Amino acid sequence: MQAQFTVHIDSFHKISKIPNAWSNDDYLHLMALMGLDDGLEGMDSAELREMCMMSLNDLGEVEAAKVVLGHLFSDEVTEGKIDQLANDMAGDRMWEEYSDCLFHERFFSAYALLREAFNGVFAQPTGVEFSINITAENGDDLTIFDDSLHAAMVRLLAGGLSPDALMHRLYEDQIKGTHFPESEGILWKLELVASEGLSRQYKMVSSAFWFEAFANIEQFTASSHADVADEDE
Repeated sequence: MQAQFTVHIDSFHKISKIPNAWSNDDYLHLMALMGLDDGLEGMDSAELREMCMMSLNDLGEVEAAKVVLGHLFSDEVTEGKIDQLANDMAGDRMWEEYSDCLFHERFFSAYALLREAFNGVFAQPTGVEFSINITAENGDDLTIFDDSLHAAMVRLLAGGLSPDALMHRLYEDQIKGTHFPESEGILWKLELVASEGLSRQYKMVSSAFWFEAFANIEQFTASSHADVADEDE
């Protein structure tokens, strides 16, 4: 069943990195992968980050990319594939182009880190952070976001895009259907900010690849629906 909503875009701006995407534990693991993890115990966060960035720069672009990708994808991507991706990164935009969108957020953060470490060279990642206010026709309609937040939200946002937008061309079956696992690779961060009556406010982070058009949209009406769980789950 399709639920109807009015969507107002409260704020929208472009970003080139996700705040707090890299933690001290991440930097320590990167240093360990480079064999430079001795004597780091007394460093504060800023010192550790600076040391990590300098160490990546000393490796050179491709080797540094291997270290970063190895940290991010070691459990999911083979060493040979990581080598290939590291060699391709400087000339590509993997946070948009990689075939599996569930990897896009991590590629985005990899580019942000490597671009800073090498003062450019790697493409500047293009992301968007925006907040929306959703108003439902009746209160029960809002439960679709409780049942499957990412899937229902991506379907709703797709309703504000042009019918020939890339989102529709790539994910038409998922938008119309009842199973949309790729939605979590499209909306990287998604947070409920406020809820009152028939309205909810959400804040989210994604790629400009999907939602750049919202920079010029203030309001739209659209429908959405939740995923349906498999009967054998």
